[in-house]
Amino acid sequence: MAKLLHFFQFIIIIFLLTIFRIIGFKYSSILSGWLGRLVGPIFRSKSVINSNINRALPELTIKEKKKLVKKMWTNYGKILSDYAFLKNFRLTQSFKKRITIINGELLEKIKKENEPVIFISGHFNNFELMAMLIEKSGINLAAVYRPLNNPFLNPIMEKIRKKYLCKNQIKKGIAGTKELLKHFKRKDSIALMIDQRVSEGVKSNFFGEKASTTTIPAQFAKKFNAKIVPVYIERLDNDDFKIEFYQPILFSKKDEIDHITLKLNSLLETMILKNPEQWIWTHNRWK
Repeated sequence: MAKLLHFFQFIIIIFLLTIFRIIGFKYSSILSGWLGRLVGPIFRSKSVINSNINRALPELTIKEKKKLVKKMWTNYGKILSDYAFLKNFRLTQSFKKRITIINGELLEKIKKENEPVIFISGHFNNFELMAMLIEKSGINLAAVYRPLNNPFLNPIMEKIRKKYLCKNQIKKGIAGTKELLKHFKRKDSIALMIDQRVSEGVKSNFFGEKASTTTIPAQFAKKFNAKIVPVYIERLDNDDFKIEFYQPILFSKKDEIDHITLKLNSLLETMILKNPEQWIWTHNRWK
């Protein structure tokens, strides 16, 4: 039954991506935003979303929470249609103009210094664009990803990621961490999302409650005396993007793993609060 459902989902998504390509970026963004609001709540737990928001933003009224969730689903839908145009974002000048880069000179500096850094972010908007921009700047990069649960769709997404985003795609998990280590020793920078629950992390405060958090950035920062570069991705009203590279953070080797992890969680909270509706609240972060 699960396999049949995955195949059905696969057919629908491929059909939608084809339609998006036909009608163009502007209208596909409008359509996919509407579809996100219509279909999204069917496939994700409403209770998890509400629980997450109540933990992080308890001061919101019921009306404000509903408005946030509606905007989140709109953004969620638009992320799907963005995938139909990743090739354009990578290769086409008109789409390159849709991305405003803040502190882009940092990428050139990192490239010249030829020392690997740790890029971190969360699931904001089309988070995939981060790895694409870093690799396009000439920085050797390995990006961590979580394979999709759908066995029909996952191979296609992996192919798209490797072709248009970042050729070095590393699967999330213990084996993937070992692979990241090999890349880092070869002076490849790494990029990963730090906002989701992991089984091999530590319990660290996140919006005032303990949440299982990855320690990979902290471990690499300590072991290699490496800089951490936070990245924030924002979708603008016209569906353009603004991507901000924060100033590199250099922790001391004396800093504990827990301390570094807590600092990064705190930074992530600040990013989320900029535009709460542009973060994906569907993940059971505090499970």
